[in-house]
Amino acid sequence: MPWSSPPKPAAITVDPHIRARVLDLARDDRVRAVRLLREETGLPLRFSVVLVDSWLAEPAPPPEPASPSEPAPPSEPTPGAVGERLLDVVRVMDRLRSPGGCPWDAEQTHASLRGYLLEEAHEAYDAIVDDDPVAMREELGDVLLQVVFHARVAAEADPDRRFDIDDVAGDLVDKLVRRHPHVFGDAGPRDVAQVEAGWDEIKKAEKQRLSPTEGVSRSQPAAAWGAALVRRAARAGLSTPEPAELADASPEALGERLLAVVTAAEQRGWDVEDALREAVRRYAGELDAEAAAASADRPA
Repeated sequence: MPWSSPPKPAAITVDPHIRARVLDLARDDRVRAVRLLREETGLPLRFSVVLVDSWLAEPAPPPEPASPSEPAPPSEPTPGAVGERLLDVVRVMDRLRSPGGCPWDAEQTHASLRGYLLEEAHEAYDAIVDDDPVAMREELGDVLLQVVFHARVAAEADPDRRFDIDDVAGDLVDKLVRRHPHVFGDAGPRDVAQVEAGWDEIKKAEKQRLSPTEGVSRSQPAAAWGAALVRRAARAGLSTPEPAELADASPEALGERLLAVVTAAEQRGWDVEDALREAVRRYAGELDAEAAAASADRPA
């Protein structure tokens, strides 16, 4: 029979280490402490509130004198000290999207926000290129806002389309652990080349993609799209376009040559981005056909 009211705190046993962490956090932020207790124990909200409040009401025990013959153990960092403000971001976004919040934020959708995501990513990229730490800090915050915003929008979606920020973070953690077996598993030490090769193999096993074009963003700039396809095609043993001859092989010379091509296109009234995008699109179609043929030739 379920309790009609929260049980007495003494009736609930909590690991002493968890209790210490929660109580330490509760002295500064009761709400976060309740959330931490729920995450660590799975207790319902009302039980967690009762426990945290009862612990806060208890008198603090006197400190034990340190033994002169034994040095005091090093203190551990307060759990949650790193990343605590991330929870504040989530809380602020929840407030903005809730009744009584901001009407503009409340009416946004994935579609209405997508342009902002691209814009903020470009601005963060510019800050990194400029090596401006102040701008990087601000622009990365704007990118983070887009992640939290989209996750909050998704949390309000229909059940078959719903996810929240914890789902996003959880999937990311699982992916990082899974794709770093040399760190979290028993794959052993690896050099950078082995790590990259292993990453590709793990991704291939996860995604079961039939063509190197799958999973490559088509909305990125045409040059980046084409470069990604060429790299993937080369790794898969598929054809790549015939490379141009570069008389003066240097990044600077390549940049000057590309700029000259852009100038020539402008003089003829051509959109160089559209022209390259169409070429990459045709190449992607060729790769799909080549990959399909190769798959059909493999024995079942």
